[in-house]
Amino acid sequence: MTNVVRLDVPPRQLPQADRNAALMQSFAKHRRFGDDVFWLKENAELLNILECTGSTVSDQGLACYQGFYDKVEKRLQFFPQYYRFLLSICLDLEDLGMTGDKGYGLVNWVSQQGFAHAELSDLQRMEARRLMARRGVDPLSDDLGLEDRMRAFIARSATFAMPNKKAAYELTHAVFYLSEYGRKDPMLDAETRTSLEFTGLLAFLEQNADLLAEVCIAMQYGGFEVPNVWARWLERHTHLFEVETGGQTTPQDDYHEFLVCNWLMADSGQVAFSKPVAGERMAFFRPDGGTGPLRELSECMFRMDDRSDDWEAMRPVVLDSLSEDAQAVLSWAETSSDKFSAFFQGFARTGAAELAM
Repeated sequence: MTNVVRLDVPPRQLPQADRNAALMQSFAKHRRFGDDVFWLKENAELLNILECTGSTVSDQGLACYQGFYDKVEKRLQFFPQYYRFLLSICLDLEDLGMTGDKGYGLVNWVSQQGFAHAELSDLQRMEARRLMARRGVDPLSDDLGLEDRMRAFIARSATFAMPNKKAAYELTHAVFYLSEYGRKDPMLDAETRTSLEFTGLLAFLEQNADLLAEVCIAMQYGGFEVPNVWARWLERHTHLFEVETGGQTTPQDDYHEFLVCNWLMADSGQVAFSKPVAGERMAFFRPDGGTGPLRELSECMFRMDDRSDDWEAMRPVVLDSLSEDAQAVLSWAETSSDKFSAFFQGFARTGAAELAM
């Protein structure tokens, strides 16, 4: 009789360059098609992460973008409203190793057309300036106060003690642009650190890994320490992502959260994109973990006409009104940052004066 011993050996992980190539093939060729703006957005995000983390990219990965690169001038001329996406993809491809130097010509043409002057927000102007500076051009050389205005916005920490997704993502992206994605000191002050911690607390209370990962990356770019509670939760969350393959998969997934969580892994010196991936149609789904207590907490505070902004006084009242799971997350949030009490003062919205009715 022969005894057969079965060993559960985990599948061999592809080298990092091959995993990156598989991601590039999936995003470039299989998730979306043509000149769909969502194709531009997804691929700009993926390539930006690979470029700013210094990832190794193979010729195989770059080859799937050759068709795009060959016709990028035509796309830019016909779709100038997407110039930031198109410039970002072109510049990242070249900086990742694509043969060619079209970026110089495109940047100069975009600057001459004055597209950056047509932007409606300082954040968009900052992105345009950062993109074109990569090829030595400043499209807004007459705007000497742009960076100061951005720093003034992100230093107003009171803005970020209340749920406001638009402001939160503008905060993280402002730090990305000011730091040139970690390449230089963005010269952030203590108030901006408080803004990032307040935003991180809101994201953790919501269990919003997408926003929290961006906050942690921005903190690292700013030279600030990331709370250990947030880092450990995000690491576990990233490893629990599910990757589906095959023609039946939907692009209506959690791809952005998957990308930024792995961006944080790479930026923290850990292995990024460690899940099994394939150069075909893929979809990415966050782990089931329920929602955080942010909504419960907000509703609890809104119902209290005599609410206080003193966390120590409100803590037993608040906890008593929350579900058991919500209490657990709130307790973790409370211990994650020494600014929780200051955060709660803004979150409570007690108001310094009565509104005239």
